[in-house]
Amino acid sequence: MIKIITLTVSLLGGGMNPLTLLLKNIVATSMLVVLLHKVPRAGVLVLYVLQQAIIMMMLMGSGMIILPGYLVAALIAESLALIGGGYRKTAAILLAVGCYDLASRTVSMGMSWLFMRENIGLFLAALGVVGFGYIGCIIGLGTGVKFVKEFRNAGFIRH
Repeated sequence: MIKIITLTVSLLGGGMNPLTLLLKNIVATSMLVVLLHKVPRAGVLVLYVLQQAIIMMMLMGSGMIILPGYLVAALIAESLALIGGGYRKTAAILLAVGCYDLASRTVSMGMSWLFMRENIGLFLAALGVVGFGYIGCIIGLGTGVKFVKEFRNAGFIRH
């Protein structure tokens, strides 16, 4: 569902421009925060990564190449959430999602460096775009908390 909505945001925005890049990352991070509040159990982030990899594989064929790095990022984030007090605490969820977003982007840029190391200018341009997109993820952490509060008031999230 998260991938479908972020693809819809990208398409409705006329492709990937700075506004839709920020919006796509805000929506994806917010929905991930809501997901982890709705299902506050260890392993949900890993299942999310596997689902995202399947969709990436069907759409772009790249899911299997980057899956091991994303799984490591998810496991690190899950560990931080458990160290931070578990999935019942909002701070632990925000730490996990923020860490996952940062670690998965680092893995993506590592893979990009492997393929683009001959053309460092192209890699630096991609690094700028990914860094700009991470600003949307940081904003998405805050909007995700606001969505969770609204969903709690509406009765969709009970804890």
